[in-house]
Amino acid sequence: MFKIPSKVEGKQFELYKLELKLKPIGYTIGGNWDYDHGAFDYKLNDEDSYQFLRVPFSAIDGELDSGGCKVEIGRPFLLSHQYEYGIDEHGDTGNFSGTLNQFQAPIDSDADIPSPYIDRGKQLVAELEKVLLSTE
Repeated sequence: MFKIPSKVEGKQFELYKLELKLKPIGYTIGGNWDYDHGAFDYKLNDEDSYQFLRVPFSAIDGELDSGGCKVEIGRPFLLSHQYEYGIDEHGDTGNFSGTLNQFQAPIDSDADIPSPYIDRGKQLVAELEKVLLSTE
């Protein structure tokens, strides 16, 4: 993980309005969210491994699945996951579990982040600041 300090940290937005600004420039809401916190992800790479910029947020007024929820943005960071190829040696699950969890665990869920992705992440954070702070 590589944290990128940003002027958007601590800023508050309605989640719906935040989505309207971030989705058109390539962000998606990450799958790892709960009623009180979540993140927007920007995928940088998904070949031998994948790297993405994650912009975390926490609910400060309401729950994420309710209308009008207000969130506060945390510090953006880069993540890198390197996945295993081939047969899962620990594949001892049954059919039911296999239908729910079809993916292998990463070899390294916090792999080193190549410098080109760090540079790109910093550029994306600058763009994020421009998009979110110029029209507050």
